[in-house]
Amino acid sequence: MKAEHNNQLPKLWLCLLLDMVGMASYFIPIWGEWGDSVWAPLSAFLFYWLFGGKTGTIGAAITFAEEAFPFTDVIPMFTIGYFIRKAELPPTT
Repeated sequence: MKAEHNNQLPKLWLCLLLDMVGMASYFIPIWGEWGDSVWAPLSAFLFYWLFGGKTGTIGAAITFAEEAFPFTDVIPMFTIGYFIRKAELPPTT
């Protein structure tokens, strides 16, 4: 599936929610590293799907690594991607 909506800004609440899911391994003990092994490729796919283009490609790779390595889940990549995309879009009048 290719991201056809490259010029659209994802909803901030969705980005925050996806970041909270990624941080769930710190709050839900059973989720732990098993959950990260499932979430890492899924989050990379979702990041690319939401942002597409260069931002989506680079962000998906970083998101995958961030979720795959221990103790890096606290980086809010979806929220960072939101603000990068927002800065890339032309201002609306």
